[in-house]
Parts: sequence; C-alpha cells; structure tokens
Amino acid sequence: MKHIRTLAYAFLLSFSSLAAQAADQGDVPVEHQKVILQVSDSVPSKWNLTLSNASNLQELLGKDNVDIEIVAYGPGIDMLRLESEVGDKIDKAISNGVKIVACQNTMKAKKLTKDDMLTSIDYVPGGVLEIMRKEKAGWSYVRP
Repeated sequence: MKHIRTLAYAFLLSFSSLAAQAADQGDVPVEHQKVILQVSDSVPSKWNLTLSNASNLQELLGKDNVDIEIVAYGPGIDMLRLESEVGDKIDKAISNGVKIVACQNTMKAKKLTKDDMLTSIDYVPGGVLEIMRKEKAGWSYVRP
C-alpha cells in the first residue's frame, strides 16, 4: 500500500514538473495527458483524496490538457450511491469534466440498479477491465 501511495505521489509530482516547465517557457503548451484513477475503498476520505487529485491535475495542467476518469468498483462503489456523503463533490467533479464510472459487475453483485446511483455518473461493464483497456491505450494509472 505504501508503494502505491509513493507511486501516486511521484506521478503527481511529474505532472507538477510538466506544468512548471510549461509556465516557465511561456506559451509552450503542456502535452495532453490522460489519467485513470481507481477507487475500490468505501472510505469517504479515499474519495476526497481522489477527487482532490483530479482537481489538482486540472489546475496544474489546465482542464483542456488532461482527460481524467475515476473508476469505482468493489466497496468503492458505495460512494456513488444516491445517499453518498461525497455525492456533491462527485457531481462537482463531473461538472468540471472528470468522468466517473461505476463497475456494473460490482453493481450486479451488490444488487444495485442505476436507480440506486448518483444520476451524473457513467457505467462500465467491469472496473478492472476498464483500467486495463485505458492503460493499453496509453492512459496513466493511479490508485490514490
């Protein structure tokens, strides 16, 4: 777990470095980035961290310079339910261009339907499969 946090921190630092270099060079644009973030914990603080990471990336790189997708599966899907205590923050992230998706395999296992979920989210057949596909397509993967 500590190794994963270290990798996530290093990842964010590398983006900070890119943004700082671009700012130092004036009008030189930052290369467009794509990042997928995983949440598989049903802990509000984990969601808050993930949403903060997404917001920080948008601020550092510019919203138009980064595609961000947050994938929730396993226990992490609980924070995407209608009664989620981080629901307002999730809706705000989505309105700022962050894509947030729920794993339909997890929903099926937990007997959840789309009526149980926040209305602003999207869905993927499998969370792990989504991460695998995005990585293969060149997206950076972070698990905060």
